Amino acid sequence: MQPLHVVMPVKDSPTTTHRALQALMACEGVNLTVYNDFSTDENTALLAQWASELGYTLHNWADHTNTPSPNYRLTLIDARSHALEAGSHLVIVESDVEVQPDTLARMAAAVHADTGLVAAVTTDADGTINFPYQYARHLHGTTIATTKRLSFCCTLLTNKLLQEYDFNTLDPTRQWFDVTISHQATHLGFRNLLMLDNPVLHTPHASRPWKKLKYTHPLRYYWQKITRHRDRI
Repeated sequence: MQPLHVVMPVKDSPTTTHRALQALMACEGVNLTVYNDFSTDENTALLAQWASELGYTLHNWADHTNTPSPNYRLTLIDARSHALEAGSHLVIVESDVEVQPDTLARMAAAVHADTGLVAAVTTDADGTINFPYQYARHLHGTTIATTKRLSFCCTLLTNKLLQEYDFNTLDPTRQWFDVTISHQATHLGFRNLLMLDNPVLHTPHASRPWKKLKYTHPLRYYWQKITRHRDRI
């Protein structure tokens, strides 16, 4: 089985981030890089402290770019480079997701020669499938192929996909790229897999709570999306 290069983009939300880090570092043999995307000074200090305690690599974007958050494109480009150099699959785990000790190993074991992405389905604390996989609530089975988008909540991008898809070509005017990369993987002839029997706990939008307006006050959400050029997918 190919090794895994694991990354976690972080923007504040220290409570959920700490839980996510603890859960992730409990997985066997994790090689983790945390990309700190302009968190506050206080939360950046916490990330440095936890790096010493838990043993991950901390990459502070504030030391490398003046581009304001979100810097997901830069994170993807840098992470892809390291994964290719190591001959690894790339695994992205968001800072509002808590994995199980065997989550990553099961994702890696699901990879076949034609696999592009493998995602673990996300759930609430009660086990109900939640955002962004509501479309999967009526589906049954274990691991299914899908042409719908896979979020990067907890997702493996295979080394073969990384070899064929240069993330430098991602549109710099956008902020999020899960839809783009999911669809491009399918366009390149890969099969994307969603693991319904490998759930992870998800607390949506913990690091960017304003996005919850989409469900509580949609008009305010779309007003901010348009006037402040936010959430460009």
